[in-house]
Amino acid sequence: MTSLDLSDQGLTSVPSLPGYLTRLDLYKNSISEVPGSLWSLTGLRVLNLAANRISSLPPGISALTSLHTLDLAHNRFESLPDELGELAGLTEYLYVSDNRLTKFPAAWCRLGKLRYLGCTDNRLTSLPSDLSGFASLRELRLYRNELTALPESIGALGALRELHLRGNRLTSLPSSIGSLGELRQLDLRENALTTLPASLAGLSKLDKLDLRWNKQLREPAWLRDFEEAGCMVLR
Repeated sequence: MTSLDLSDQGLTSVPSLPGYLTRLDLYKNSISEVPGSLWSLTGLRVLNLAANRISSLPPGISALTSLHTLDLAHNRFESLPDELGELAGLTEYLYVSDNRLTKFPAAWCRLGKLRYLGCTDNRLTSLPSDLSGFASLRELRLYRNELTALPESIGALGALRELHLRGNRLTSLPSSIGSLGELRQLDLRENALTTLPASLAGLSKLDKLDLRWNKQLREPAWLRDFEEAGCMVLR
């Protein structure tokens, strides 16, 4: 057995575990602390600690060099270690949604092979100035935070297909967003946008643009052309 599912078992602590595990699921328990001994399971490829009561991680998580999926969502983290950026094997998913995070560590931008990042329902007010390290990212979910702006480097995410920004405080978008040539879905609901950059008109693969609940938005003339070309525009 290399996979162990201990989800929803009423656990209050992490039990002793065999060293040969490749998948560990501790979802939906009442765990409040993660023992440093967990980082000795260096063969782990999937680690699910979601929906517990964890507020901090001990140092050493970078030892999990085989990890491709890490789920820390629905906990009580106010911060997470820069060491997450050293998990070079993290290629599939990083979930940190529904915590109390106020900072997005620049060190995470070293996760050059990561495909999916979910950082929704936190308290982020800004993003790192240089996001270009996320070269393989296909989905970025940042809805329901407190972002007021996006860095120009958002345009460097050339593999991005979905960008979800609902429920922030954005008043404008950088022109570089028009460089996201692979983008299919752009969710901008519930912001404070007043204009859209003309560069958006060049996103030929975009098939869904959600603009609802931006009360002050002045629609550009090219938006109708966008619809006629097959993009679903929701107002």
